[in-house]
Amino acid sequence: MSRKIYAAILGAGTVGTGVYKLCQSMKDDVISKTGAELVVKKVLVRNLDKDRDPIDRELLTDNWKDIIEDKDIEIVIELMGGTTPAKQYILEALEAGKQVVTANKDLLAEHGEEVMGMADKMHADLQFEAAVAGAIPIIRPLKQSMAGNNITEIIGIVNGTTNYILTKMTESGMNYKDALAKATELGYAEADPTADVEGYDAGRKMAIMSSIAFNSRVTFNQVYTEGITKITAEDIKYAKEFGYVIKLLGLARNTPDGIEVKVHPMLIDENHPLATVRDSFNAVFVHGEASDDTMFMGRGAGQMPTASAVMGDIIDVCRNIVHGSCGKIGCSCYKELPVKDISETKSKFFLRIEALDKQGVLANIASVLGNNDVSIAQVVQKSRKDGVAELVIITDVVAEKNFNDAMAIFNGLSVVKEIAGVIRVY
Repeated sequence: MSRKIYAAILGAGTVGTGVYKLCQSMKDDVISKTGAELVVKKVLVRNLDKDRDPIDRELLTDNWKDIIEDKDIEIVIELMGGTTPAKQYILEALEAGKQVVTANKDLLAEHGEEVMGMADKMHADLQFEAAVAGAIPIIRPLKQSMAGNNITEIIGIVNGTTNYILTKMTESGMNYKDALAKATELGYAEADPTADVEGYDAGRKMAIMSSIAFNSRVTFNQVYTEGITKITAEDIKYAKEFGYVIKLLGLARNTPDGIEVKVHPMLIDENHPLATVRDSFNAVFVHGEASDDTMFMGRGAGQMPTASAVMGDIIDVCRNIVHGSCGKIGCSCYKELPVKDISETKSKFFLRIEALDKQGVLANIASVLGNNDVSIAQVVQKSRKDGVAELVIITDVVAEKNFNDAMAIFNGLSVVKEIAGVIRVY
């Protein structure tokens, strides 16, 4: 007779309900894969009167003490989101000797050191595969499969909402507003899409992945974030002419003088594997010195894709409990590397300028760029209308500070009517 492992789920929203469904439908598989029967004993909710079908009402509780004080419950599955009270509950669960599975990227990106420190102290599991990129396995590969590598770069599409919006703008010619409305209609975008479209969601995921990949703590407030709200149909059209696609990308590099980690729109070569990732799919591209390039792609959000990642962690924890090996893979942030400010990094830039259409203006613009050590790789005059010419420039790799200094001068030049677009280039 296999032993029973009792678990509690915190939160019965979309993902919590999906995890409960998998726990029920995979009962026999869990026994076969772990040697134990998984039993959901309690489900923590805010409102006991709300229907939680298919969750049995007898399992519902609105009292955290019913879970934390129950010695039979060995696994706490936190799917509430946010940092309050999730952080308190996770810390208390770990301190009580329970194992924890979570999908909470906000908590890990902001308070990862504290909760992981408690897990290490208690020799407990804290598993969080679902916190980054939904169904895509990326946390475990970074922690385990690629542990024999010096990872130097991670670049990825880690937000499905923005990828869907940019796909529609690219393939259907929609403007940003209409593409966002379509994403909202289909349920890809929240009623308040700020966290997605301003890059905050992706920034939290990049903080988590960077910490693991580079073995050094990176928090969300150290990640430079820039969203897609200023991307126009013109930017997309011109990018295409140059052989690029615009994506919201998270980029993390481990350089000799520190970690750079940022989220912003980028022009990426149309032949790069990430350029072909469409709609709400996510993809993460990892470069290791021994492994070279690897790519992970799949559904980055949604009830069952996220529940799939959570369930994988639960099965792993069950195995560890059965074999008495919980806490064997803890926090890997044993280095203390500096995290560079965006001004200390370098990029190529796509620059769109509207300037007076008269002799000497292009030379003037080129002079400003050159005086600030900004080298031009390509420049094209795209249109002329009412005495105004549109210039599209792609630079070589330049220091962010130097580029910004040039932009400040342009803003004070009478011949420059508008800096219409600035996007980094991968």
